[in-house]
Amino acid sequence: MGESVGSLFCGAGLAARIERVETAAIVGAAEVGMRRGPGGFVRVFGGGAASFAGVGSPLNKVVGIGFGGVPSVGEWEEVERAYAEVGAPVQVELAQLADPRIAAELTGRGYRLMSFENVLGVELGGRTWVGPEQVEVRRDEGDEMDVWLDVVVDGFAHPDEDDAPSHEEFPRDAIADVMRDMASANDTRRYLAYREGEPAGGASMRTDGGLAALAGAATLPAHRRRGVQTALLSARLTEAAAAGCDMAVITTAPGSKSQQNAQGQGFSLLYTRAVLVKEV
Repeated sequence: MGESVGSLFCGAGLAARIERVETAAIVGAAEVGMRRGPGGFVRVFGGGAASFAGVGSPLNKVVGIGFGGVPSVGEWEEVERAYAEVGAPVQVELAQLADPRIAAELTGRGYRLMSFENVLGVELGGRTWVGPEQVEVRRDEGDEMDVWLDVVVDGFAHPDEDDAPSHEEFPRDAIADVMRDMASANDTRRYLAYREGEPAGGASMRTDGGLAALAGAATLPAHRRRGVQTALLSARLTEAAAAGCDMAVITTAPGSKSQQNAQGQGFSLLYTRAVLVKEV
C-alpha cells in the first residue's frame, strides 16, 4: 500500500492539464484506427477534439472541450454534421470544471445526459507502492502483446457484477482494436498480472508531461477479489514515480470496484465528467 496522504485539490488548471493529456491520447489512437478504413475524422475545437475511428469504436466521441474557449454554434453544427455523415450519435464527455456555458449550450441543442465518469488522482512524490505477494506483475516488452490483449479484452467483456451497468456496450473486436490502437499510438506501457502462474489481469499506462495516465485495467472473472487490480495499480504507480511523474490519474465508473481499488491506493476524486449524447 502507498503511504497515507491528504486529499488532492483539483481546480480548473489541473483539470485542463488532465484533459489535454486525455485528448492527445484519444486523438492519437483515433488517427491509428482511421487507417483501417475510410470515413474517420478528427476535428480539433474548443480546446479538445471530436473523433471518429470507425463504426462501433469506443473512440467515437468529443473530449477535452471547455478549457480553450467556448465552441461557437457553427462549430457544433460542423461536428454534428460530421457524425451524421457517418451515421453515429454525438457523444460528449464534459468535465464539470469546464466552462459552464458549454453544458447549457448542449442541453439547449438537445443533448441528453446518459452517465457520468470519475477522474481520480494521486501525487507521486517519489513514493513506492507494494502490491500483494501472491500476484506477480510483469511489464510486457512486446513479446506478450497477444496475451495482454486477450486478457484485457476478456476482462472488459465480462463486467464486474458489483458495478452499475454501462449505458454503452462494444463488441469484442472493437475493444481489441481500441486497445491495440491506444498501445501503438501513445507509447503505452503494458502490464500483465499473474496469479498461480496464470495470466489473471492486464493494464496499461502512458506518461505525458509528468502526468501518468492509468488505463486499460481488467481482471479475468476467475481471478477477481484476489488482489490483481491492487497489484497492477502498485506496479504502475511505482514505475510512474521512478520515471519522474508528479501525478497519476485514472478514470472509473462512479461507485465501481475500480474506484474503490484506486481510493485504497491513495487516489482522491478530482472531478466528474458528464456523458451527453445526441442522435443526429
